[in-house]
Amino acid sequence: MIEQRTTEDRRQAPAALDEARLRQQAIGVRLRQMFDEVVSEPVPEEFLAILRQADKKSAENG
Repeated sequence: MIEQRTTEDRRQAPAALDEARLRQQAIGVRLRQMFDEVVSEPVPEEFLAILRQADKKSAENG
């Protein structure tokens, strides 16, 4: 069965899509901000020490 939409329904659909797009865009902007904040944080010294140990063992084992 083919569904008939009223003129008002057709107007509301694009408005709802626009709202969804704006919401997705806002989420994307916030996620990029959060990512940038995490990337700019310094690497903890304990983690660097673990990486150094792994590099040293790799070099010893050739």
